[in-house]
Amino acid sequence: GGGGGGGGAVVQLQGGAKRTSVDDEFVALRATRGSAFGKSDGNRSAGGKHGFNAKAAGASIPVFEESESVSGRLIITPKDAKAKPLQHLGIRVEFVGSIELMYESDLSHEFTSLLREVDDTGTITSTRTYTFTFQNALKTYDTYCGTHVRLRYFVRVTILRPQYTPNVVREFDVAVQHGLRELGATLPPVSPIRMEVGIEDALHIEFEYNKNRYELNDVVTGKIYFLLVRVKIKRMEIEIRRRESAGAGSSVYNETDIIAKFEAMDGAPVRGESIPIRLFLSAYPTLTPTYIAINNRFSVKYYLNLVIIDQDDRRYFKQAEIVLWRAAAT
Repeated sequence: GGGGGGGGAVVQLQGGAKRTSVDDEFVALRATRGSAFGKSDGNRSAGGKHGFNAKAAGASIPVFEESESVSGRLIITPKDAKAKPLQHLGIRVEFVGSIELMYESDLSHEFTSLLREVDDTGTITSTRTYTFTFQNALKTYDTYCGTHVRLRYFVRVTILRPQYTPNVVREFDVAVQHGLRELGATLPPVSPIRMEVGIEDALHIEFEYNKNRYELNDVVTGKIYFLLVRVKIKRMEIEIRRRESAGAGSSVYNETDIIAKFEAMDGAPVRGESIPIRLFLSAYPTLTPTYIAINNRFSVKYYLNLVIIDQDDRRYFKQAEIVLWRAAAT
């Protein structure tokens, strides 16, 4: 798109893995190698009622891994070269990684920034193409868009204009996803989750999940045992909850969203009955890995929440934290 009385800018990126789906809400549902893209006109909300605007579904955005370089072409076309050539004081291309917190007056904290000067002072009279490369650009964290926080990477193009003429600035988003190849000490050891929930002399339930950590395409399996049932139970649900904590110290904002709700049982159980659980995580594309103290600014944790609803619509629940992770692309 054009601006500043000058011209339009388009970025075409080379590299970035092809994806048919991306699990973070901020990232578009498709990603293509070397596609031209810009800011989307049709945005949708990601992360709840207070969430940041995300890319519209169906837009294309390149997805990079940590070790990949970011390179491409910048194409600048004057609006009307014959009537008014585009005069400039230089053209810059930046690769930026930033964290934005909704409640901060200074919304953006840039944790990585690389700058390339692609042209000196001059005049553009026709379409001009520049190439750029950010070798080993620092991409430490995943792209993420939540309720109170957004972590994004983008290529920023700035055309510096003469005095009293506003600069032309455009931002082109890219996405970053990390995958684990060796689990090692990065994840807690695998162990089953066993817990109890009950009301004295009325309800006693034991439940177990097969493990405490899951890859984003794993299946959660387990069983629920009814040891004492003197409450008229109507149904039982399993929820996946995401808890986002943004900020530090006394200025921490917590938000919990229900990402998935799965009906495990419909009807009244009897004493001694066991109910199997089988929950496919791949059915919920908005799940992300667990994030702990990202740049000391935010964390994202996940919980399995067992909810029992009786005939009077009273709810009994018990939750257990799980760790989600993403396997490296093959």
